[in-house]
Amino acid sequence: MKYLKIYFFLTFIILFSILLISPILLAADEKLGVYEQLDRSIEDDIYFTDDNFNLVNIKDAVQMPTVIAMVYYECPGLCTPLMNGLAEVMKKSDLVLNKDYQVFTISFSPIEKTVLAQNKKRTYSNLVGKGDTDNGWRFFTGDSINIHRFLDNIGYQIKQEGADYIHPATLVVLSPDGKITRYLHGTYVLPFDLKMAVVEAGMGKSGPTINKVLKFCFSYDAEGQKYVFNVTKISGTVILLLALSFLSYLIVSNKRKSETNKL
Repeated sequence: MKYLKIYFFLTFIILFSILLISPILLAADEKLGVYEQLDRSIEDDIYFTDDNFNLVNIKDAVQMPTVIAMVYYECPGLCTPLMNGLAEVMKKSDLVLNKDYQVFTISFSPIEKTVLAQNKKRTYSNLVGKGDTDNGWRFFTGDSINIHRFLDNIGYQIKQEGADYIHPATLVVLSPDGKITRYLHGTYVLPFDLKMAVVEAGMGKSGPTINKVLKFCFSYDAEGQKYVFNVTKISGTVILLLALSFLSYLIVSNKRKSETNKL
């Protein structure tokens, strides 16, 4: 009877902790995140305007392994380090732009237009300083309908707050036939990781994301405009693990004590 009381008490604590933390986790996931859609193809009829004012079917524009950066051009936070990191890794990589791969930067803000995209292209092309950035790195804008369809298509969830957006920092890699093969999370990608993602995309081979744990450990701070360590999630997990460990310890120790008393 004593053991049952202890068991039910700890079970109550664990269930209460789960109920307390779950709404927080669900609320965070509903607002922001990347829900990977590996092996899913880009839809056939999504259109964006490129930096030459051409209306482009985005799937038709994918002619080789393609890296997609979802940003908004007037972003005061994550987009700048993401784009700087992308330009840097493109500069360091031995891959040839517009031969081995191409890059699409797509704004998810429907109020941003082509002239702004052109200005951003000029800036980041100068940072790369090599390769065919004129044709190999294209900058797109679009209307709200096509933007939201495309975001849903690639599993990229954002949340608008005033004039700004809360959003992840993630690159999406496509195969030449428009299939999603890889997600590269974070504001900086190593040249080796980019090369492997491009090579495997060329073969139509998808790969799992190794650092998805970062999504669990970190959340986006809208006010500070940066990713911060998620104390709630981590502490909640630690509490649950400690409770389970303590419960296991009690059960084992009490079982041994009973066996000793019988002897």
